[in-house]
Amino acid sequence: MAEALFRHRIGADMDWDAESAGIFAGFGSPASENAVTALAELGVDLTSHKSQPLTAELVNKANLIAVMTEGHRYSILEAFPEVGNKVFLIKSFGTSKVPADISDPFGGSLKMYKQTRDEIDRALSDLILFIRTGKK
Repeated sequence: MAEALFRHRIGADMDWDAESAGIFAGFGSPASENAVTALAELGVDLTSHKSQPLTAELVNKANLIAVMTEGHRYSILEAFPEVGNKVFLIKSFGTSKVPADISDPFGGSLKMYKQTRDEIDRALSDLILFIRTGKK
């Protein structure tokens, strides 16, 4: 959901890219029905999404890696310790600078997906501001 929301928020005129990848994700699975429904409410189409695992190639080409949980951050740093300077919790860009996890709604209700969607969307405002200004 984060990748699709990010792309939706920045629009086509920005020269930024985002790719979703999971630490334990398989390759080619579609988004869950609840994720598709939650984003459709905001006019975001997630029907063509396919999962992919996080690879060394993706990590190396990234300028910034935004993760949902401290556990995700830890797993990435365990596998790729050299990228510690570019792995951040998505909620660490806010004015409070207090990093916090965003729970994974996988397997949860539509209500849980909507709550996660809204939490990601709020965090993206600060992330986009950071990218534009380069200030954290």
